Amino acid sequence: MGRHKISKFEYFLVKEIGRAIAEYNMIEDGDNVLVAVSGGKDSLSLLKILHDRRRWVPINYDLLAVHIQTDHRCAGCVHTDVLSKLFSENNYKYHIEKISLFENNKDKEKGVSCFWCSWNRRKALFRIADKFGCNKIAFGHHMDDIAETLLLNIFYNGEVSTMPPYLEIFGGTLKIIRPLLYVDESKLARFARECGFPENLCKCPNGLISRRKRIKNLIQDLSKENPQIKINILNSLRRVKEGYLV
Repeated sequence: MGRHKISKFEYFLVKEIGRAIAEYNMIEDGDNVLVAVSGGKDSLSLLKILHDRRRWVPINYDLLAVHIQTDHRCAGCVHTDVLSKLFSENNYKYHIEKISLFENNKDKEKGVSCFWCSWNRRKALFRIADKFGCNKIAFGHHMDDIAETLLLNIFYNGEVSTMPPYLEIFGGTLKIIRPLLYVDESKLARFARECGFPENLCKCPNGLISRRKRIKNLIQDLSKENPQIKINILNSLRRVKEGYLV
């Protein structure tokens, strides 16, 4: 497919993402992958790496960057004109979809919960994937997200579960993939700076006061003593000793 010069750091990330893709057979020849782009560093980094790696991997796959714009205009909302410019300059195929989270003005006064916002965005992505013939949706959830979700579900829901790296839905007609499974958030922040992505394109203000933020702080504090904390949390999901469970 020809040579394509990338930085040493992007090459490292390509290998980490390639490891997850190969392990879970996330992307195959002929796939049409919808990349969910919030406008944050994680999804933009994922989009760039998946786009760049097509130049040398021995398979062909298509990418469609999709951003969901809602009528909930908060401090964390991305400016779609900035995002459109970024997509166009990098020759990314993209689609921006506008959806409403409110049925009337009373709903607007009540505000929007994280669950309601997330669920409606997710439904829109499913609909767009079907419209454009995408058989897979790639999310920018990384190692930190997966570790945090596991602890959140243990502490607050009383269950052992997290974001799966590969999930088939709708009878297997659509697959959810998370290629950033083995990538630490700090590395994505560094890569975003290296790429010159605009800062704070999308940052949900609720994230600063959420339970997830408390879990993130806990993991960061424990990581000062043991840098392997996040990796160990991830590995624990593969090393379940059923004989030592209730």
